Amino acid sequence: MWAFKKSGDSTFYKIAVQHADTTMKNHYRPDHSSYHVVSYDTITGQVEIKQTNQGYADESDWSRGQSWGLYGYVMMYRETGLKRYLDHAVNIADFLINHPNMPDDMIPYWDYDAPDIPDAKRDASAGAIMASALTELSGYADQDRKVKYLQVAEKQLRSLSSPAYRAEPGQN
Repeated sequence: MWAFKKSGDSTFYKIAVQHADTTMKNHYRPDHSSYHVVSYDTITGQVEIKQTNQGYADESDWSRGQSWGLYGYVMMYRETGLKRYLDHAVNIADFLINHPNMPDDMIPYWDYDAPDIPDAKRDASAGAIMASALTELSGYADQDRKVKYLQVAEKQLRSLSSPAYRAEPGQN
């Protein structure tokens, strides 16, 4: 979308939209979680395999990937105004916020399905990405979701600013 805006060449717009639509179709599960990697046949373009390289398992929910997906579809809505991207972002946001393994401080485990929850490591980056996406998404959402998204984002930012996630001076 940046290349389209800078160049005015609609080819870039078409590529971005096609990529976002293909990702929405092939990466996302019915519950609005996503696979980390989808491999395509280079000749036919058909999906060969859906898997993860950084999550716990192919069918698990790697938190950083989930957060980047949310951020990406919020951005695509901002850049295109296409409602399907807003709807998709809302579905992803609601999936993440309501995930049964989302901790109370709203900073996700590295994978929502990590086997050692509640002792699994947290992913501060996933929390920060999600907070950024939710803050922007709140500006596009209905009133109830707007309030909820801002509450979650504020909780995430307060958590990330707390001693639980900050290194003491000289310790990092």
